[in-house]
Amino acid sequence: MLIDDDERQIYEIERRAKPGEHLRTRIVTVAAFRWTERQQKEVAEYSGQGLVPGRIVGEHRTHYQVATGESEISAEASGALRNVATERSDLPGVGDFVAFRPAAGDGPATIEGVLTRTSALIRKASGEQRPQLLASNVDVVFIVMGLDGDFNLARLKRFLELVHGSGAIPVIVANKADLSRDTAEATKQIAEVAPGVPIHIIGARDGIGLEELEPYFHPHHTIVLVGSSGVGKSTLINRWLGRDAQATQTVRAHDNRGRHTTTDRQLFIRPDGGSIIDTPGVRGLEIWEPVKKTEDSFEDIDALAANCKFRNCKHDSEPACAVRAAVKRGELEADRLASFARSRHARN
Repeated sequence: MLIDDDERQIYEIERRAKPGEHLRTRIVTVAAFRWTERQQKEVAEYSGQGLVPGRIVGEHRTHYQVATGESEISAEASGALRNVATERSDLPGVGDFVAFRPAAGDGPATIEGVLTRTSALIRKASGEQRPQLLASNVDVVFIVMGLDGDFNLARLKRFLELVHGSGAIPVIVANKADLSRDTAEATKQIAEVAPGVPIHIIGARDGIGLEELEPYFHPHHTIVLVGSSGVGKSTLINRWLGRDAQATQTVRAHDNRGRHTTTDRQLFIRPDGGSIIDTPGVRGLEIWEPVKKTEDSFEDIDALAANCKFRNCKHDSEPACAVRAAVKRGELEADRLASFARSRHARN
């Protein structure tokens, strides 16, 4: 795929996510999505297979929206891609650069590969023991918090932990300055739990302080907004896009809690440069901690045991034991087998 020399050039296209469902015009271009030489080389491996590069700009229950240099199409993950994914977060998500096979008719295109991610914002899925990808290939994460009655430093700490493990840069955006009793004190409290992290006090509704955030919008940078419901993420998105791209709602009067307005993760291109990813509001944020492999897993011995003559082989004195044979050949350390035997004895 050739990238246009004018990397700020944009294309407006009319799209339909599902047959009969008319959706709004969206501005898309791969060049503006920070398409790099490294990605160009990586996607070249797929070019011989008739695949086309693009970036995921929308994720829905049944399909993805993929932007290319010319259009935006609906696509599904291929069966092969699903089979090789060890976690749900390995599958495509908003922000991913992918290689897809164009549709051969009226059906959806098929995503066959996900290019290497430069960063990945991953949380623990709500109510499930699995990782959930919020966004990928982002440069900066705006942690948006309210200075109203929903001001919560403990939640901020969890968001900071989430971002620090992602490979992206955290920036704290404290919104609703007009509702704060003491912005100086709020800034001090935030700085105590987030030393060294940039803090910006703004008022999204009236545009107060937004000019301080402009330097983060490098033409090829992607910024993702995270935060709880009602902190003003959608209001910010609409201001930066110059249109009502996202619906907004007021917070509940009795507890200042937001109502879920954004339900899907979406990526937008700013007319003035840079990409923005909006995410649904998060209330109960849990950090995903992958289960670490321990010495008790013994996957190497289990693989060898598949070749033993007897399925219930204890790798002790049975004939035709593939595990003891591996020890004899020097492919498996005797101490490793002894550790396996002790672990098995302890379990029994």
